[in-house]
Amino acid sequence: MPLIVACALFMENLDATVLTTALPAIARSLHEDPLHLSLAITTYLLSLAVFIPISGWIADAYGPRRVFRAAILVFVLGSAACGAAQTIAELVAARVLQGLGGAMMVPVGRLLLLRRTPKHHLVTAMSYLTVPALLAPLLGPPVGGAIVTYASWRWIFFINLPIGVLGFLLASRYIRDQPPPPPPKLDWRGWLLAGSGLALAAFSFENLGKGVLPDMLVGALLTLGVALLALYLVYARGHSEAILDLRLLRVPTFGAAIIGGSLFRIGTGAFTLLMPLMLQLGFGLSAAASGAITFASAVGALLLKATVAPIVRHFGFRRLLSVNALINAGFLGGCALFAPTTPHLLIIGYLLASGFFRSLQFTCINTMGFADINGPRMSRATSLSSTAQQLTLAVGVGVAAQLLHGARRLHGGALGVTDFRLAFIAVSVLVVGSTLSFLRLPAEAGARVSGHRLPGVRARGVR
Repeated sequence: MPLIVACALFMENLDATVLTTALPAIARSLHEDPLHLSLAITTYLLSLAVFIPISGWIADAYGPRRVFRAAILVFVLGSAACGAAQTIAELVAARVLQGLGGAMMVPVGRLLLLRRTPKHHLVTAMSYLTVPALLAPLLGPPVGGAIVTYASWRWIFFINLPIGVLGFLLASRYIRDQPPPPPPKLDWRGWLLAGSGLALAAFSFENLGKGVLPDMLVGALLTLGVALLALYLVYARGHSEAILDLRLLRVPTFGAAIIGGSLFRIGTGAFTLLMPLMLQLGFGLSAAASGAITFASAVGALLLKATVAPIVRHFGFRRLLSVNALINAGFLGGCALFAPTTPHLLIIGYLLASGFFRSLQFTCINTMGFADINGPRMSRATSLSSTAQQLTLAVGVGVAAQLLHGARRLHGGALGVTDFRLAFIAVSVLVVGSTLSFLRLPAEAGARVSGHRLPGVRARGVR
C-alpha cells in the first residue's frame, strides 16, 4: 500500500516540479506574462485546499479504495485537459480538475498509513513512504527543462497519463476495500464557508496589482473571502462536527505543526517559483539548464531519508525544529547572493545542502503533528493538516509573485536579478518566524514518536 500511494505522490509531485520549470515557455506559447502563469500553480493548490477537507468524509462514505481509484482517473483526465489547453483560462480550469483528483489521492492514503502504523515507527514510515515520490522532484526539473527545450510544453502534462494508469491498475489489484460504514453527517455549511473563503481570499491575493482583474473587484473578493473565513471561525466554535476541527490546535504538537509549519511552507512555496524564474529570467539560462541545476534540491531531500530517524532520536522535535528553521531561513536568504557569474557547481552544491535540511524540516513537522492524535480524531486532524499544507504552499507562490510584481512596478522595467534577491530575503524572514511556534513546545514534545530521551527520563515504548 505505501508503494501504491507513493505512485500517486510521484505523479502529483512530478506535475508540480515540471510545471514550475516550464512556466516561461508556457507563457510564451499562450502569449501571457510569466507572472500571470503563477495562477496555474495557485489554482491547483487552492483546488486541493477546497476539496481536501471533505476527502475523509468521502472515503468513509464510499470506501477508500473506490475513492482512491476514482481520484487517479480524475487527476489523469485533468492532466490531459491541461495538455490540450489553448488559453490561460482553459489551463486554469483544467488545473482545478487536477486539484480535485489530487485532493482525494494523497490524504486518503496518508490517513490509512497513520491509522495502521504504531507511533514508535511513525518517523520511519512517514520518511520512507515519500522516497519514491522524491524521485519526482529529482526527475521533474531536468525532464521538464528537456521537454520544454526540445519538444512541446504540453508533454509535461501528458506524461502523467501512463503513471496514472499504472497507479490505477496497482490499486485495483493490491488494495482491498472494506464495506463502508454508515456515512457520517457531512458539515455542508462549514465546508461551503471554509472552502469558498479560502478560495476567494487566496485567489484575490494572487491577483493583487497585476492588472488582470480590476483592482476594485480584487479588493471586494479579498474582503469577501476574509469575511467568510471569519464567519467559519465563529461557526466552528459552536459545532462539534465542523468540517475543519479547530479545537485540534489546542494539542501543542499539532498546533505547532500547523502554525509553524504553515510559515515554513510559505517560504518553500515561494522558493519553487522564485528559483526557476531567477535562473531563466534573471540569469538568462535555458529551461533545460535551469532544471539541471534545481534538481539538486530533490537529491538533497532524497539523501536525508536514511538518516532522519537517528537525527530525530538524538535531538528531539523541539530543538531540531527550532534550529533547523533558522538554518532553512539562512539557505533561503543566501539565494540572494547568487549572480549570473556564480559557478553552476556552487549553486548545485548549495541547493543540494538546502534540500537536505528542507526535507528534514518537512518530515519532522508532518510526523510530530500526529504524535498526540489518536482514534477518531485522526481523520479530522489529517483533513485540517492537509488543507493547511496546500493552502500555505499556494500562499507562498502568491507571496513570491506579489514580491516580484511589486519590485517590477517600482523600477518600471523587466525583472532583474535584484528583484529576485529582495524576494528571497523577504520570504526568509517569514521562515524565521516559524521558530517561535517550535520554541513554545515542551522539551519532551512528541517523545513517543521521536524516541528522544531527556536526561534522567526513560523513553516510553520506543525502539
